[in-house]
Amino acid sequence: MINPKLTRQMEKQPNQLLWHGIFLLLVLAAIFGIYKAVQAVDYTWRWERIPQYIAYQAEQKHYAEFDGTVVADKGQLFLQDDLDPSRRQAIAPKGSQLAEGDTVFLGDTLDVQLSWTAGPIAWGVWVTVKLSLVAGIFAILLGTLAGLARLSPNPALRNLAVTYVELIRGTPLLVQIFIVYFFIGTVLNLDRFTAGVAALAVFTGAYVAEIVRAGISSIHKGQMEAGRSLGMTSAQTMRYVILPQAFKRVLPPLAGQFINLIKDSSLVSVISITDLTKAGREVVSSTFSPFEVWFTVALLYLVLTGTLSFLVRRLEVKYARSN
Repeated sequence: MINPKLTRQMEKQPNQLLWHGIFLLLVLAAIFGIYKAVQAVDYTWRWERIPQYIAYQAEQKHYAEFDGTVVADKGQLFLQDDLDPSRRQAIAPKGSQLAEGDTVFLGDTLDVQLSWTAGPIAWGVWVTVKLSLVAGIFAILLGTLAGLARLSPNPALRNLAVTYVELIRGTPLLVQIFIVYFFIGTVLNLDRFTAGVAALAVFTGAYVAEIVRAGISSIHKGQMEAGRSLGMTSAQTMRYVILPQAFKRVLPPLAGQFINLIKDSSLVSVISITDLTKAGREVVSSTFSPFEVWFTVALLYLVLTGTLSFLVRRLEVKYARSN
């Protein structure tokens, strides 16, 4: 006999094939709209200019250190000093047009080697990653302490944490960067990178504090009482019982906040830190290809944030299995 309840549940399930088809049509419509928009713009696309600003083959020349003659020894070319035959300088087999018996003078080019070198956009990606990583570590530490202080029974700690959170969340990040760099940085003699990290960490830490506070508040009070009944102190219970449970709950909003941190790091370009955004502006001024450069920059930011989202999802699955 067919279970009526199971039949109703099957009837309520959407047609997966139909909705996948609708999704595909929407994606194709978006692609077609972008294509028509590109066609409508009177612009000459020059994508071939972009790769050299990501990575390129740099020339490294080696010069003669003395006057001499090219000699061959065991299949290897050397520059031999005419005055001191025991003095030799190796010549790379590739990248050299010299032959045995050629005369070379001091300062002449012996060979030219090509090596892959990161371009300004690649360096900008590295600076953005380093800036976000360092600022994120300090933001976690600062935000966790502030979140715990907001739940503290000590009025001084609680009021200090509330003041910090409300002050930072109530002012724009760009203004905070200017204050940290031009005022605090001048007093403490901070370099640009340190000032940028400090501004981002303090800004992100305020939001992390609220996330941590909400995560801890979501844990039932009985958990603290159970820990205390086992002989643990309040600090030990918080560390070993409350915080591990709260971390699993706050992982998604924390990931969203750190994705925002990666994007917010673009604002440090106003204090001349050559991150991805500033590198993009410099490349635009060199290539006069703004659309290609900014599309590339946007794609690289998407890769960074997408990678972080993927790692967080894997972490969520890991913690879900541990339960």
